[in-house]
Amino acid sequence: MKSKRILVVDNEQYIQEVAKVCLETVAGWEVVTASSGQEGIHQAETYQPDAILLDVMMPDMDGIATFEKLQANPNTKKIPVILLTAKIQASDRRRYSQLGMATAIAKPFNPLELAGQVATALGWNLEP
Repeated sequence: MKSKRILVVDNEQYIQEVAKVCLETVAGWEVVTASSGQEGIHQAETYQPDAILLDVMMPDMDGIATFEKLQANPNTKKIPVILLTAKIQASDRRRYSQLGMATAIAKPFNPLELAGQVATALGWNLEP
């Protein structure tokens, strides 16, 4: 089975590195990272990931604006997006769902559970 490809977009390098190591080690997925919304859009267009983990709070373009640009692009609009956010309430989850996002994962996340959370949100099976 072909490995899943994940794009992690977060302006914090530490979060990128932790997510990358966790998803590669636990799930065996290929992971590419980006440090800004603009870089994330470019990576999504060229890399065509199976899913995107997208931080909400970024300096140049926040996660919502980045998501909207991804949705407006026919080459990236079908890629599922999971938000990474420090602030998450039930009303936020409803809003994200209405916008078309797969789900939101609270930061800080448990590194050992991240792959499982992503797989569950997207209906993927984790290979043992």
